[in-house]
Amino acid sequence: MSASPLASTIARTQMNVWTRSKLHLSRVALCAVTGLWIGAWSVAVEAADAEASTELKLSVAVGPALALGTAAERWSQRLVETGDARLAAKLYPGASLAGRDPGREVGALKEGAADLAVGSALQWSLQVPALGVFALPWIAPDADALAAMTASEPLREALAQKLERQGVVLIAIAPLGHRELATTSRAIRSPADLAGLRLRASPLPVVHELLLSLGALPQAMGFAQAQAALASGALDGVEGLPTALASARSAVGGQRHLALWGAIADAMVFGVRRSLWESLSSAQKDALRRAAEQAIAETDTRTRQEAAVRKLSQNGIALVRITAAGHDAFRAATGDMRARWRGAIGEDIVTLAEQAVAKHRAAPAGGS
Repeated sequence: MSASPLASTIARTQMNVWTRSKLHLSRVALCAVTGLWIGAWSVAVEAADAEASTELKLSVAVGPALALGTAAERWSQRLVETGDARLAAKLYPGASLAGRDPGREVGALKEGAADLAVGSALQWSLQVPALGVFALPWIAPDADALAAMTASEPLREALAQKLERQGVVLIAIAPLGHRELATTSRAIRSPADLAGLRLRASPLPVVHELLLSLGALPQAMGFAQAQAALASGALDGVEGLPTALASARSAVGGQRHLALWGAIADAMVFGVRRSLWESLSSAQKDALRRAAEQAIAETDTRTRQEAAVRKLSQNGIALVRITAAGHDAFRAATGDMRARWRGAIGEDIVTLAEQAVAKHRAAPAGGS
């Protein structure tokens, strides 16, 4: 029995409605997907633009009165002068990007809290032990030996690999100087002279263990507190970079002797967050390196340290320069301690450093 005209009309109407609804829903779905894609693309573009226009955050532990702070300031200035907005950097002193802890700057770079940093190899060795090679007691007891270590390409490449594993690209490394001993009544000439001395010292483990191995009594405190303790007789001396000792006006605190013993050296490390580095062009990477090299040259840490030693001498502090034979005596007295730290730093790294120093010693005068 054939369907009635009315039934056929109703069926055709329902089919048309269904078809139009289907087409409408398809268009809605397509528009929604397209909208989502455009929205995601817009967010990505905006994020990239925001990153490109944001100043890079440059961390350093100290202000420009000290060499490390000067180097960071100069690096920031030279990057701004490139005219590339992508490289413009803002300086954050006091390790403010690392929770006010210089030993955590490597972590700040890795986690993205900082983009660039100029740090102390000694401080950064708390997170990257290989950087402690410069502080291995008497591995580089003078400025020339320290310069030979920082200039060694094999050593720099090995250290760069260690930093790379922490998400940091090593841009440059340069001498910072040696930490010396300023004392009140007793001049330091041999290992026995440290026995029983109460010394304000950096809280870093290698420094404390070295002093303890020589019979001294290291105490962690700020320079201002140390000056008061020296004046009252509660301390017998302090250890630190000559520039820091001169800034603290050591003679006012009663120090009468400065032992240039060459035990603990330090270096400036210029690092960049790896993800940032990988986003830069070859030209931008070259600009970062050139700016760091300019900062190193303009800071001239060796001249600053020598000037600080002269200032301390002019202020009435007697200088005691430990000879090569004296260095050997100190090495012998701290053999066990040095062996432990060789292992902590890494025998491969220590060997490269010793080879660099030996090559320097063997080079003819005026040679490379």
